[in-house]
Amino acid sequence: MRALVTGASGFIGSAVLRRLVGAGVEVAALVRRGSDLRNLDGLACELRHGDLADPASLAAAVSGCEALFHVAADYRLWVPEPEGIYRTNVEGTRNLMIAALAARVSRVVYTSSVATLGLMADGSPADETTPSALADMIGHYKRSKFLAEEEVRELVRKEGLPAVIVNPSAPIGPGDVRPTPTGRMIVEAASGRMPAYVDTGLNVVHVDDVALGHLLAYERGRVGERYILGGDDMSLRQILEEVARLVGRPAPRVRLPHNLVLAIAYAAEAFARIAGRGEPIATVDGARLAKKFMYFKSDKAKRELGYGWRPAAQAIADAVEWFRARGYLERGRGGSRASSP
Repeated sequence: MRALVTGASGFIGSAVLRRLVGAGVEVAALVRRGSDLRNLDGLACELRHGDLADPASLAAAVSGCEALFHVAADYRLWVPEPEGIYRTNVEGTRNLMIAALAARVSRVVYTSSVATLGLMADGSPADETTPSALADMIGHYKRSKFLAEEEVRELVRKEGLPAVIVNPSAPIGPGDVRPTPTGRMIVEAASGRMPAYVDTGLNVVHVDDVALGHLLAYERGRVGERYILGGDDMSLRQILEEVARLVGRPAPRVRLPHNLVLAIAYAAEAFARIAGRGEPIATVDGARLAKKFMYFKSDKAKRELGYGWRPAAQAIADAVEWFRARGYLERGRGGSRASSP
């Protein structure tokens, strides 16, 4: 089998590519010219250059491939010009799916996000059936992923696109080069730059477990269905305490009110716009999301795909060690754009 992986130089995409190569799959990696290819070092894969905004390049990229893993996304919680997120995540996804239909790709695994799912009002874990609507989506990233998933589901219904949808929760672990917003939180905490926290929670999963979930979705997933690829639910305080334990720092004890964090975020974004460079230390969308406990359960993936996950503490430990070994904990704040073709 030959499979095309989009976003192959990125965090989740490179983990998926490693898993496929390890399973003996012949892999082609879709990358933009000039992309940072550190995550592909030493991996046996063919590079195919293209861009989600260029349909001709996508037709060439999927040529001769029986499988498509569409992992690429623009994962940013703040952008001065949000149109780019929609071009990549929504229009780019539709362009690629149409190319896959024309090339008669036999199976597509589309990487969505738990960001598209509804949340339980009482904070209990949600699943694939928890209702959600575009109006529920906070911020451009979540809205773009919701619309992109709808594009895929419509093409499944109307055009017979052989797609399975996976919804990773909050992956962490090796290979988060940029890093992503979740990875940046780990870096900031491990570097002692998070003296306080807000009362929120995430579902934390090891990126390598998410990668295995992609392969299982290809092998066992039902077309048109979506599967949460998650791990363990943890409060932000628990996450920060675990990071502090690993690096030998005191854990933050001050809990900030959400309204204070929101005010700080508005000020930080205003400063970033005036300065014209860099990302704010806090974002409005991030502050608004922090009011929610984003807890999820992966029972459907466990039952239908045979999916499983290691403890969240191991995912955190692997992420901290990877960042520490590469000097991230000694640097200043980095960017968090995770955009790839």
